[in-house]
Formats: sequence, C-alpha cells, structure tokens
Amino acid sequence: MPRPSQLLHPPREPALPRPAATVLLLRDTPAGIEVLMTRRSPTASFVPGAYVFPGGGIDAADAAAHALATRRPTQSDEHLTQAIAAIRESFEELGVLIARRADGTPATASDVAALDRHAPLATQCAARGLLLAAADVFVLARWITDRDLPRRFDVPFLVARMPEGQTPVADEAEQFEPVWVRPRDALARHAAGDFFIIFPTIRTLERLQRHATVDAVLAACAGDKPLWTSCPRGGLLAGKEERYMEHEPPYGELALVCPGGQLLHALDWQSEQPVPLLRNVQRLTAPNPGFMTGPGTNSYLVGDPRTGYVAIDPGPADAAHVERLWRAAGGDIRAIVCTHSHPDHSPGARPLQALCDGRSPILGLPSQPTARAASEFTPDRALQDQELITLSGRGPEGEITHILRVIHTPGHAANHLCLLLQEDGLLFSGDHILNGSTTVVDPPDGDMTAYLDSLDKLDAACAAHGADFIAPAHGHVLGSARAVISHLKQHRLAREAKVLAVMRADPGGTMDDWVAMAYDDVPPRVWPVAKRSLLAHVERIQAMAPGN
Repeated sequence: MPRPSQLLHPPREPALPRPAATVLLLRDTPAGIEVLMTRRSPTASFVPGAYVFPGGGIDAADAAAHALATRRPTQSDEHLTQAIAAIRESFEELGVLIARRADGTPATASDVAALDRHAPLATQCAARGLLLAAADVFVLARWITDRDLPRRFDVPFLVARMPEGQTPVADEAEQFEPVWVRPRDALARHAAGDFFIIFPTIRTLERLQRHATVDAVLAACAGDKPLWTSCPRGGLLAGKEERYMEHEPPYGELALVCPGGQLLHALDWQSEQPVPLLRNVQRLTAPNPGFMTGPGTNSYLVGDPRTGYVAIDPGPADAAHVERLWRAAGGDIRAIVCTHSHPDHSPGARPLQALCDGRSPILGLPSQPTARAASEFTPDRALQDQELITLSGRGPEGEITHILRVIHTPGHAANHLCLLLQEDGLLFSGDHILNGSTTVVDPPDGDMTAYLDSLDKLDAACAAHGADFIAPAHGHVLGSARAVISHLKQHRLAREAKVLAVMRADPGGTMDDWVAMAYDDVPPRVWPVAKRSLLAHVERIQAMAPGN
C-alpha cells in the first residue's frame, strides 16, 4: 500500500453499512423475462423517486423466523435470514407472498387476502399453516453501497419466481406504481430519461438480460453464492459523477487516488495536464491515441520537488509532450528510464534529455538484434536486473526517499523492464501488463515463454514488496496487482490451449486459418495483430513438443 504521506486524499472511515435485502421477482413471457419494479416515494431518504426492486432492512424478527420457513440443505443461516427478510418486504410493500401451504403448494391470492400487511408476517403464516418459501429464493449478487455515501447498505440481491395468480399492489407509502418490465426495456427507458434507476440496479439489469428464462436465472444461482460482489467506486467523467465496478478499467485508479471513496478524481483522458496519482507520482499521457496505444502512451514522473524526479517512458518524439514532462518536473529530472525500445516509449528520451541540458542520464536496456528497425534504442547506461534507482531529499519531517527497483521482464520485447516503487507498492509495468487489453507478443523480439516467466517474476516481486497497484503504459491504474497478474497468466494459457486444439484439428492450416479459429472471440479487424501473438504461442508449443 502507498505510504500515508504520499496519498493525495487520506483514507477515511466510511459509514458502516446496514444489512438489508432485496428481491427480483421474475416471470417468463413470450418476449423474455420480466422483473417486477416499483417507484420509491419522492420523499424517501434514500434514492427518492427511483425505480427499485422490493426490499428493505433486515431485522431481528427475520433471524428468529428460521423455523417458520422452508430451507435448502445448502442454504446458510445468513442466506436464510436474508431470504426471509426479502419475502417479508415483498409482502409488506407489494402484497406478494412467497410461501407454501402444508401440502407444498404455493400460496395463492386467497392466502394473501387473509393476511394483514401491517402485522408480523411469519407468525400470521404459521397460524394459517403456511411456511415462508425461503428455499425458493436464491442469491444473485451482493452489493455494498459506495464508500462516499452517508447512508450505506450491505444488500444481497435475491431472485425468486413470481407466484402465479397473485397481483402486486403497492403500499402507497414506501413504494408506488408496480410495473413489470423487461431488463433491456428498463435500461432503454432509463437512458431516455423517463425511468430513473441507480447504478447497482443498472448493472444487475444488464446481467439479468443475458438470461432467456427464469429457470436459467435460478439455475445460475443454484450454487448459493453471489454471482458477483461489488462495492462500487465513483469518479468524475466530463465533470459528472460516474460509478464503476471492480472489473471496470477505472476502478483500481480510484482505489489508489481516493481510497476513502472521495468523489474527486477526474478520469477524462487528456494530454495537456499532468494527472496526480500520488504525491510522488504524476502521469502525463502522450497525444498518440490509437488502436495499439489506446488513449495514448502514459509517461510517469516519480519524485517530488525535494528529491527531483525520474521520468518513466517519455513516449514518442512529440515536442509538446516532452516539454510538458519537463515543466511538470520543474526541470529537475534526475534520470530518464525507458521500459523498452518501442517507438511510442523511447524516442522522447533524447529530446527530454536536451531540455535538461544533457544532465539526465537515459537508462534502460539496449534493443537486441531481434528488434524491429523502428525500435532501435541505446541507453546511456544499461540497467541491471534488481538494481535500485533512489531519489532522496530532506524536508521539515526529515529525509524522504523514493526507491524504484528494476525488474527485467522480457516477453513483449527482449529489452523490456518494469519498475517497482517499493515504498508505495506501485508497479510501473510498461507494456507487459495493460489495462483493457492484452499486450502483443511479437517474435522474434517477443517470446511467449519469456513473457509468462516474467509474469511469475512480477508476481513474486509484488508479493515481496506488498505491491497492490499497477501503473501501465496504456490505460488507467490497475488495483489488486497479484490477482491481475494471475488472471492474465490464466488468460494466456487458456488461449494457448485453444491454439493447440486448433493446430491439432487442422495440422495443415495456415496462420490465417488458425487465427480465425483460435481468436474467434475477437473481431476480425483484430486478427492481423492477434496473428503476431498466435505465432508466439505456436513457437512455444513447438518448442515444448517431445523431442525438442
């Protein structure tokens, strides 16, 4: 984790989430699944006027009613309590009763009519020989309210089939206007501005629309574990608040910059101004967006006015970008490090050095004979694997240091290296790890075995130094560094298994034949680039074959 002294926005203790439960009541129609939603009161203290699924807080009576409910063998006490709470809330708010009679048949409209929506549900059901049908309620997801909000909830999103013959009737106090709606229609209406729904509802509907039937939803949830768990984070995009889940590209950066969930960090890609990530780390993105570079190549400045700066990946030879780097560092650049020699990373090094009057050494690894002509690079000094680059200075609080550990990581390029800011657990990954795509491994300078071995090396370094964040050359900062590395390696190995299967199925095929089959999950426009990584996989497979 970063040192507290280097955080831009100090951690803060968010409000404690309250336990709650909500239920998606589903039904099949010829046009697809529909879900029951209602509009919250315009005077409600939480998301007034929003369309929601029925639900509310979990109370002590829900936990005390286990004996009055059906239960699956795999259903935990916690999930049973949540299901009972959801059943109770759907009855109180909409008059929908998820219960079963003594003979196992579902409760009917006549059972609903005999009950008082303002009296305790479980005891009323028991008096009439009904059991709350908690066994028919499954866990879909778990949402924890964003850290920046004053009122927070920890909410399982449950799913159940709407009982036949019952008609939802809103209580006209908390909920209004019950409506059956297909997920895609709810999303379309929200986009049009006439159906207000909040972030967790949007993301849940987006995933729900992938299922064709209620049975398919219930089958997906049969494992009694949430299909996903999320505590979103918020940032600013075009000046407006936007929320993101853990798997979405900006999430890790928001966790680094605003660990307490403050809505302060702008996520817009631009090339004019440096973006502070920590007190000792700034990012400037070169104005070279494109298919291969995404929003542009990220240059980083590590350090502060007391210690001077190290510039990482000065980018292409773009005079304006190089000058912005120089100005952001106040001209005090102690070293220029290139993670590798590709033309969007290293050509800016000499112009930046010239602005520094030649005082700043250019460090890195020289390009190898296997490099393409446009990737020729010779540093002033070659870095050694595990070498430390240290910045130090003194301030009112004493000495401050920023130490970068050099890690040689061939694979994307033979002379590729990464840098680990040790004290703050931040890995500068160059092109070895990207946010939003996988890097190209292009033989002969690229090598797939070396790439995979380098991932293991980075994982070990992150474990040894407690590195939680990755600052890539393209895209936002990534969080959960070791999980990212593990996922990336598994993705590469899964692709390799697919390549091997294609080679065995069509041993006489060409690279064009194989790429169409091995990369059939990506658009054909990507295939010319994918073919370069395909070759790296093929060479690795052939090298591992018996007799080689």
